[in-house]
Amino acid sequence: MSVAGGSVTSTWLRLREPADAAARSAELAERVAALLGAAPVVIHDLGGGSGAMGRWLAPRLPGSQHWVVHDRDEALLGLAVADPPEGVAVTVDARRSDITGLARADLADAGLLVASALLDLLTAAELARMLAACPGCPMLLALTVVGRVAFTPADPLDVALAAAFDSHQRRGRRLGPDAVATAVDLLEGTGAEVLVRPSPWCLDAAHADLTAAWLGGWVAAACEQEPALAGTADSYRDRRLAQLAAGELAVLVDHADLLVLP
Repeated sequence: MSVAGGSVTSTWLRLREPADAAARSAELAERVAALLGAAPVVIHDLGGGSGAMGRWLAPRLPGSQHWVVHDRDEALLGLAVADPPEGVAVTVDARRSDITGLARADLADAGLLVASALLDLLTAAELARMLAACPGCPMLLALTVVGRVAFTPADPLDVALAAAFDSHQRRGRRLGPDAVATAVDLLEGTGAEVLVRPSPWCLDAAHADLTAAWLGGWVAAACEQEPALAGTADSYRDRRLAQLAAGELAVLVDHADLLVLP
């Protein structure tokens, strides 16, 4: 997906899609399916990028569906249309949008709103505007980072790098690891019921390419935030990659999923 302050590549989205699918809360998807029943539904996917959320969720819903995927990146939207969910009665429409500027009229036909790996990229003001545009239907907001990363085995540099990375995520007033708590406060203030469930990435040698790509980006962002870490970060990264290649490294990258029942 892409929003006003940032974007991701199709390569990264393809790499992370299997881990995302394994991490998202099946329990909350089941609750959504029970809420919607078999009636046809329009689903707006905010910051939907290449359409991965639809490919995961659509087969779990019982009725026919029309997905409207919103994103700023036309190339990613093209992928969402070219690779729709399989085996279900579903149509996909791509809509080039700045999701932080959507109005309630843009979403008026929605029976469900979804987003994935989005909330932490927003500022508090952008999140409030996005939620205010929602037309009072259920929302499934998946895979928001919460600022917890756990390595096995542990390393003395883990804590300093994690703290620097979290600070990097808060650049430009973005919510980063504060997004879940901020969203819950905003939503509960409207009287909505908010269910929160864990959705962690569990990475190891079985996800070697994703783990290596995530690790490289994690270390680079931490060093950009705290340049003093750069002197030891290269050896840290190389040590971790060697552990990964040997099948000795596991990483838990924690996220949370939210189901909002207005």
